[in-house]
Amino acid sequence: MISSKILLEKTGISRATLNNYIKSGLVARPLVMNPGSEGDGPRQLGYFPDMVEDRIRQIRQLKREGLSMVEIVSRFVSKPAAGEPEFSSGALKTGPVLAHTEPCLADRSLALQGGGLQLTVDELAHPAYMLNYNFELIWFNAAAQKAVFGGIETLPATSAERNLFRLISGQADSEATEKLMRFHVRLAKARIPASHFATLCQGVAAPLAAHLQELFADAPVDAPRQMLHVPLMLPDVAENGGLREHTAYASFFREGVFIVDVPEGSDSDSLLDFLARRDEVIRGLLKRRLPVLTHLAVMVADLQGSVRICSEMPPEEYFELINEIWAAMGPIFRRYHGTYAKHVGDGMVYYFFPQPDSNYLSNALLCAQEARREMQRISKAWQIRKNWLNELYLNTGITEGQEWLGTFQSSTSVELVVLGDTINQAARISDFARHGTIWATKSLVGKLSSEERARLRYGVQRRSHDGRDIFVASSFSTVSALIEGDSTRAAKLNDISTLPITEVVEIQEAA
Repeated sequence: MISSKILLEKTGISRATLNNYIKSGLVARPLVMNPGSEGDGPRQLGYFPDMVEDRIRQIRQLKREGLSMVEIVSRFVSKPAAGEPEFSSGALKTGPVLAHTEPCLADRSLALQGGGLQLTVDELAHPAYMLNYNFELIWFNAAAQKAVFGGIETLPATSAERNLFRLISGQADSEATEKLMRFHVRLAKARIPASHFATLCQGVAAPLAAHLQELFADAPVDAPRQMLHVPLMLPDVAENGGLREHTAYASFFREGVFIVDVPEGSDSDSLLDFLARRDEVIRGLLKRRLPVLTHLAVMVADLQGSVRICSEMPPEEYFELINEIWAAMGPIFRRYHGTYAKHVGDGMVYYFFPQPDSNYLSNALLCAQEARREMQRISKAWQIRKNWLNELYLNTGITEGQEWLGTFQSSTSVELVVLGDTINQAARISDFARHGTIWATKSLVGKLSSEERARLRYGVQRRSHDGRDIFVASSFSTVSALIEGDSTRAAKLNDISTLPITEVVEIQEAA
């Protein structure tokens, strides 16, 4: 048996890290006993099987290889090494536990010094920052400001000016700058197709853009994983600009890449434990996301006649219907890179931001079309189930603009919020739409490429002199002209009366 005190000394891990290993089931609960001859310290110490020292070394090696704590736990639980005791309920079988053993704590000093205390984003002492997949800087701490970004005082306002390569290219030409470039190009290659990497180099000088392309071609191809770690030389702020070896840990999230640079000789166990708590990490980062002026498309979709439908159904069935709709729509929005904003009653709001490998405007239109098809399927299923004649329609409005993006926060949630007229226009267009139609603004259609517009069938209905409705393709109309004679709707839509819009009938997907 080995005491917790000696175990910490021999392995070099912190008390908080050992406590986390116990909580994760990677290390057995200790036997708490009187230390006897060890005893000028605590009256009781936790004692572990001797093999725990080897287990901790294995865990640290797997962390260095880039595995998350979740992956490490899964590996040990499902495939115990030959000769090792099996896990039981996540803990090693070590015989009966003494009655006074404190669950999940190695000893009383762990409870006082490390138990329950976990690293947070605010406590990161090493350089840390986050990029979206356009490689635009969306958050950084003070250490990264000095060591990585050359001491920039504030981030530029627009998303394009926050391009990582533009920020780094403004620094003095040096070995550290070159290594930074290579490291971030390697990260880009892990997620961005070669055909779209050039979009990440927009705004940098032509010679540097060509150099970045060369680095991309030469960069190694890393296997898909949740975390990548790479050696990196960075300025050591404490040494007045001298270089120091770091290990850069890059964690990949749906929202972007989170990077922490750990100096050589520093204990990285607490950091790796922190990065393993992925949901907690991303919530903490989103709370600290800096407001940015960005281009985006906004899609608002609302269930037509929801008040009437609700009145005709038992409450449990209505909630079942709404939950079925939103559950079916979720994968569609993810497929087209839609970012959830909020539900508005029975409706929903999604944002579509620029992507390195697709057009965010086309993404919004294609997403709306697929959501409409899914709604038609759900409508038919409920008509059969209820034996009713109700048609379920999702009325959709889409527009685009450049607005400030930030977050509203409560104690339990973080909500991405767009300030400006774009979201209000999309909501009003959704109010205008009827019978599951999709309407988009002229400004959005006008910003599509000629190839994208060629795949788009759009236009407005016109009334001929003899009273017939004629669809005029590739045309637009102001909202006021489309609701002429309907005073009730005119009053409700007065704020977008002069906005030119068009009905999107069909979008052919690219071959």
